[in-house]
Amino acid sequence: MTKTLLEQRRGSVLHLTLNRPDKLNAIDLPLLDALTLTLAAAEEDREVRAIVLAGAGRSFCAGADIGQMIDRTPAEWERIVDHYLDPIRVISRMGKPVIARCHGNVFGGGLGLAMACDFRIAADNARFCTPFVKLALAGCDMSAGYFLPRLVGLGRATDMMMTARIVEADEALRIGLVSQIVSEDRLDGVIDEFAERLAGFAPRTTAFTKSAIRKSIDRDMEAEFDYEVFAQVQCLQSDDHREGVAAFRENRKPVFKG
Repeated sequence: MTKTLLEQRRGSVLHLTLNRPDKLNAIDLPLLDALTLTLAAAEEDREVRAIVLAGAGRSFCAGADIGQMIDRTPAEWERIVDHYLDPIRVISRMGKPVIARCHGNVFGGGLGLAMACDFRIAADNARFCTPFVKLALAGCDMSAGYFLPRLVGLGRATDMMMTARIVEADEALRIGLVSQIVSEDRLDGVIDEFAERLAGFAPRTTAFTKSAIRKSIDRDMEAEFDYEVFAQVQCLQSDDHREGVAAFRENRKPVFKG
């Protein structure tokens, strides 16, 4: 049986590829389980310092598999809908940078996965959509209601979620949904270089920085200041900080060990 999730380690960067290209990498329950478990393992793996999430074939991910949408009881649906948020929870809480490699359709739950990542680098053929209302589903599914307004603003998120219109790559860049667009033939090279750069930073520094960014969304200024003080005091006492200072003084590249 073909694996629905491919893993490849390149140095300290873990590449995960959704591998249902004949279904545009639509997420069924086996793929959902594999993705959640693999991300959780990567979270604990000290050798992994950055993660790239990609899709095989013509698209990143077309969302949840429509084949899963059969008659179920409300209790069954509650468990399943909540379960689809599990990989997003893992990506959000882990102290490691995650890059979404966006190409082709980045729709529905696929967009939710991409938005949960810290960076979205897109091919110029990428298209983004929250199509849920077309299926008489709430437009806020799979984290869209949380992340989309925070990334693009309330007005643009309302437009996307309530009309299900498709956003092309150039607009996605303009509104802040992605951080960079490149031609598809350059996409892997650009992402590989960027992932290696992120993996080169001190892991603890990256983790504290990501946590500060994520938590600042939902807390007040003084609470954020308290966390910044805590995080910086921890980092100032680390071996990696001492290595960074020594490397700066010696005009060389630092070697961070975590």
